[in-house]
Amino acid sequence: MSVRGGHRQPGPAVEGVQVMLGDKLGESSGRFTAIRVLPTEGAQVWLEVSFQGRGQLLGQEINDTGTYRQTIRPEGVLYGEGHVLMMSPTGDVADWVGGGVGRPTGPGYQASFGVTGSFLSATGMLAAVTEVADVIEYEVEEDGSYHWTMWAWTGSGVPAAQRSTQGAMASGG
Repeated sequence: MSVRGGHRQPGPAVEGVQVMLGDKLGESSGRFTAIRVLPTEGAQVWLEVSFQGRGQLLGQEINDTGTYRQTIRPEGVLYGEGHVLMMSPTGDVADWVGGGVGRPTGPGYQASFGVTGSFLSATGMLAAVTEVADVIEYEVEEDGSYHWTMWAWTGSGVPAAQRSTQGAMASGG
């Protein structure tokens, strides 16, 4: 994938399928609420991070509450997998799972991650998020504050009619 003039462009074809980064689904900002060291698995030390924030998904206000665990792989690569519950003020919920890789970008918890995932279930005005996979840019600051931005992710084999439905998802309708 390339970025030109601040707009994301389709990536190169991979085995005959072109990956398409679709519409922005949402974003949120918040803070870590707890961090604990988990038991070592083999040579891997794991941290568990819980967080809470506020943002929007499909144009709806949400609170996001989640937990992920992460480890440091050789060469300083961070690997994590997580589970997030997003709730709107009207009671709609979306249940997300995913994982990703990243790198430390500064002192403390400062890091940048590329994440992929999907919604296991969602209700009401958030229900359409279950129809696509998603990609996320997840940025963490030294003090444990974070910001994520999420986009729909499809292959170029998805018919244009379905892509236009995803456009409606991003606008909340």
